Amino acid sequence: MDGRLIQLVLGGFATGSIYAALALAIVLVNRATGMINFAQGAMAVFSTYLAWVLVTSGMPPLVAIVVAVGISFPFGALVEKVLIRRFELSDLQTAVVVSIALFMFITGLIGLFWGYGTKQFPSLFPAGAVQVGGVPIGIQSIGTTIVVLAMVVALQLLFKGTKLGLALRAVADNQESSSYSGIPVKFMLLVGWGLAATLGALAGVLVAPKVYLNPIMMDQILVYALAAVVLGGVNSPLGAVVAAWSIGIIENLAGAYVSFIGDDLKIAVPLIAMFLILLVRPQGLFGHKEVVRV
Repeated sequence: MDGRLIQLVLGGFATGSIYAALALAIVLVNRATGMINFAQGAMAVFSTYLAWVLVTSGMPPLVAIVVAVGISFPFGALVEKVLIRRFELSDLQTAVVVSIALFMFITGLIGLFWGYGTKQFPSLFPAGAVQVGGVPIGIQSIGTTIVVLAMVVALQLLFKGTKLGLALRAVADNQESSSYSGIPVKFMLLVGWGLAATLGALAGVLVAPKVYLNPIMMDQILVYALAAVVLGGVNSPLGAVVAAWSIGIIENLAGAYVSFIGDDLKIAVPLIAMFLILLVRPQGLFGHKEVVRV
């Protein structure tokens, strides 16, 4: 097999893993609350900046990242309690506007405190590469893919094998019925947003070493992540990851082999794919139709 093709495919897996990390956070919020959080990327950037502050203050990088990821849980829970809870019972359009406003606010806050210049961020993984099929693949790319796989397994186990996961799904489906069943709805919403913020923080610390840390580093990745969520199914963690990997591979191949696309138009690839999939399967490749009893 052509060495360049292997490198493009493996590179697409690595890039898709970054999209998948943020997509998983979006899916988690949706499965816990029933809404799409457009501020997920900005929240991830904020947590990454906290890690950067700890590193620059002298804390070992790995410890700083662990602490920042840990802080992201109460940060996400606080956002839900202080802001989102006021609008969770509103219509979908209101929730979308609120999450977009939150995205703009957090991005502006980051710029206010730390500026808009780029900053270097340490990687979780050592430098270097390994040979796969005669093609060098970075250890950082391999590590990112392994972390995302671990996140998928953890989410699948959470939602299908634990009482907490079942409670989160029940709250997302119907908060009123869940409350009557004795499920602490408000606590579940806090947990859902906290866990999603944690996954987002992991996505941020995985992305920052590759693109440099800046307030808007997740904006384009958010587009890809949303496309993966729609393609894979908004209620399917595995579907979102498979879709993210597919997007990463397809955009790499299209950019390399389709002359009129190139690097400049690669972002159009997932958008076109999302449009085509929605025409034939609105619930996504791995999603399921919602059945409403009337």
